Amino acid sequence: MRKKIIVLLTIIIVTLFTAIFVSLWNLVSDNYDKQNKIIIVLKKIIPRNIATSVRDTIFIIPKLKTENKLLDLQVSKYEQGLNGKLFNEKKVFSTSGKVFLFKEFFLPFKQLDIKQGWNKLSNTFRAHYLEIINDKIIVLSGEGQTIYFDKENINKKELLQKNLKNNILKLASENQFKFMGVRDILYDSGKIYISLIFENSKGFSINIYVAEYNLNYLNFSLFFESKEYSKKYTIQTGGRLEKFNDKKILLSLGAAESLKDKAQNISSTVGKILLIDKHSSEFEVISLGHRNPQGLQYLNEFNLVINSEHGPKGGDEINFNYLSTKTPKNFGWPISSYGVPYERNENENYKKSHKKYGFEEPIKVYTPSIGISEIQFIKKNNKFENEKILIVSSLRAASIYIIYFDNKLNLIDKKDRIFFSGQRIRDLEYDRKMNKIFMIFEVTPSFAVLDLN
Repeated sequence: MRKKIIVLLTIIIVTLFTAIFVSLWNLVSDNYDKQNKIIIVLKKIIPRNIATSVRDTIFIIPKLKTENKLLDLQVSKYEQGLNGKLFNEKKVFSTSGKVFLFKEFFLPFKQLDIKQGWNKLSNTFRAHYLEIINDKIIVLSGEGQTIYFDKENINKKELLQKNLKNNILKLASENQFKFMGVRDILYDSGKIYISLIFENSKGFSINIYVAEYNLNYLNFSLFFESKEYSKKYTIQTGGRLEKFNDKKILLSLGAAESLKDKAQNISSTVGKILLIDKHSSEFEVISLGHRNPQGLQYLNEFNLVINSEHGPKGGDEINFNYLSTKTPKNFGWPISSYGVPYERNENENYKKSHKKYGFEEPIKVYTPSIGISEIQFIKKNNKFENEKILIVSSLRAASIYIIYFDNKLNLIDKKDRIFFSGQRIRDLEYDRKMNKIFMIFEVTPSFAVLDLN
């Protein structure tokens, strides 16, 4: 009996040690599942400096192997130029057991250096965005470069990308501002709209520029000015663009930490979702109290605006705004949030409830944060039992989440997730004809295809 107990205890200790060892390696390698509960606990217990020290000593060999693998990938990317070579093809699985065919093609842009920190100024130029335009796909890089390729090329070994010249950097020099990256691209009625971050003598801000769509040269001109400035660079810009109707488009705008109180000021564009006239550039506020809305979609059938936004530490939200009245809906920031401040202090505590304080409750909250980004609503799909679903992409959690709804858009107690280790999903679009999801992975970076057939 005693031997059995010793054997059992030995097995338990070895299992625990192995689990901790593997989890610790995943933690220090930065490729771990940031939603894994065991690793979340370890991360709270083990200080980052100790984890880094362990990585650079005990785990030095696997660390160097991982770095060499990433370096080899970058070399392959640069050697193939604009070919858009297919370098990863496999089956991926969701948490519910669904199987998907997955492909990954090179994009000719610089690698995101996550070790510098996701909020570092240099990484503003590593956020890239895509748009489907008929039989073409156009990609806008964080440095202002535009490329395109035939959509059907996703069925080949190379995308055969082509440069599409534009005047984005020329605009900066002509108008005496410093180009600081982009936050989205939208095609609507023969025109290309982009949201652009810049710095001038007043500080940092975001504007929209528009160009006639053609495949020879995109000549952008100013379309809309937010007219709000922050003294310091911020990642809380929003900037997502979305179609609304023949006359108007939607724009989401974030609230920089130094300007966050303006999110509750209806006269300011900070922390708002705007409806902008495509001819006059005049706008109306359809919602306020937003922190950093990075996902945006309008469903005409329900007259509904869906947005996803980053919370502070925790509290990423998905919000529904039915446009049944002309009164703008208020989503509570910076008063209510299910997250907490990054730096705790006695003078800053958020209300957890939204409804209690007169604000709209989010329909879904993610704590810990998933680094929520773009969203896509799919009305019907065989892969998901023909139910209405919302595809939610994430940066921090390296995943797409599937949220289910009934016919009246009430949440169904059913969920799914597809995890892509080591990735950050910046943007995605759903192509209904091909029944595929196109994604931008910003680490390599790469253009990814998820087949829903």
